[in-house]
Amino acid sequence: MDMHESFFDALDHIDNFLWGYVGFPAIILAGLYFSIRSRFVQVRHFPEVCKIFLQFFFRKNVHAADPSSRGISPMSAFFAGLGGCVGIGNVVAIATAVQIGGPGAIFWMWITAIIGSLLKYAEVFLGIRFRVHTKDNSFSGGPMYFLTRAFAPWAGSLFCVLMCIYGVEIFQFSVVTNSLSYNFDLDKTLVTAVLLVLVVLAEMGGMRRIASICTAVIPLFIVLYLAMGAYVLISSASLIPQMFSDIFHAAFSPMAAVGSFVGSTLLVAISQGMRRGCYSSDIGVGYASIIHSASRVKNPAQQAALVIFEVFLDTCVISTMSVLLVMVTGTWKEDILPIHLVQTSLSQFFPYMHYFMPFFLFLLGYTTVITYFCAGAKTAEFVSPKYGRAAYYLYGVVSLFIFSFVETTEALIVMSIVQVTLLALNLAGILRLRKEISFDFTQTAPALTTTEAAGIG
Repeated sequence: MDMHESFFDALDHIDNFLWGYVGFPAIILAGLYFSIRSRFVQVRHFPEVCKIFLQFFFRKNVHAADPSSRGISPMSAFFAGLGGCVGIGNVVAIATAVQIGGPGAIFWMWITAIIGSLLKYAEVFLGIRFRVHTKDNSFSGGPMYFLTRAFAPWAGSLFCVLMCIYGVEIFQFSVVTNSLSYNFDLDKTLVTAVLLVLVVLAEMGGMRRIASICTAVIPLFIVLYLAMGAYVLISSASLIPQMFSDIFHAAFSPMAAVGSFVGSTLLVAISQGMRRGCYSSDIGVGYASIIHSASRVKNPAQQAALVIFEVFLDTCVISTMSVLLVMVTGTWKEDILPIHLVQTSLSQFFPYMHYFMPFFLFLLGYTTVITYFCAGAKTAEFVSPKYGRAAYYLYGVVSLFIFSFVETTEALIVMSIVQVTLLALNLAGILRLRKEISFDFTQTAPALTTTEAAGIG
């Protein structure tokens, strides 16, 4: 084993330790606390959550980007937030979890979604509650503001440093470049350069442009992907009862080795399910708080309610569809790279998937990269209003280029370690400010005024 392999092997052990002994207990305990405190509002009032979503969705001019209005529409913020959730993680990272942890991993993803949705609700609520008005007729909010309120300026700055690292979505960018260059036999350097240009062009338009891109792309992907998945499942309907039986059995029972992969234990299944569930739904990392704080909504609870629906759609619908696809076709048992699992599954039913799937991955990866890049740029600007954004652009472009030539599994390990660190920090702040959080979707709890919020430091 050379130095490179030894380094990433060490990072993998650190990642497993942090998620097994920090991430997993933190999500369970904090999630259960808020669930009990709210009397499982995410379950009891899920119809109300859907009602709020539909009201915003069908509101006149809900997607319009009016330059004269402060902030962006609630649904634009929703789709921008969903753009960071619904991505390659739903296709590749989820498949990786099943390969390593067995089909039981999806059960723990569901648990993560149910319990963790309130953690995401809390971070969005606090982000809007303590946001500030900016000079460009918009809002700026997120954990850097409520962590400063909860502890001290150092906590907000630490979050910003970590989000600057996490905001450069090296994993998804790497998957896109690898997929395009491999399937279309294109020069990888050229593909990387073109994609970087597209990322910068999107960022130059700010949150409004990014929200517009996500609003156009994400619904298209969801409809097409779910329609294709439904066709596969209907064609294999007789296998579905056994699949769910395997999922629930494997959730509590260790599984033997599959293909060339290491044998799975119960802890591995739980760890893989929870960490990929958090990665897919962006639970606890603070990204959603930054994005949704740009909404012009006045009631933090109503915008925060949208993220409950966001988590449900991302994990319980789209990620579950990916798992069922690789299970019903048996590809999860084969020695196939995670990036090709869903593609191989769909190719058994649809032709030209080696062209169609790279297109899917491009759309998903691109929306995720630009939304996270925007969140990272906002945190860099928080640290240094004058030079932060420019410095972050330089750092981001260089990092994305370099990691395009690194194995995707190695990129995922790096992202996972930063993610669990962000999770621990944000949960500490959320619990410190727990009395500020309301779970009443109908109660008006206005955000602080500019003057009030300015005094949080």
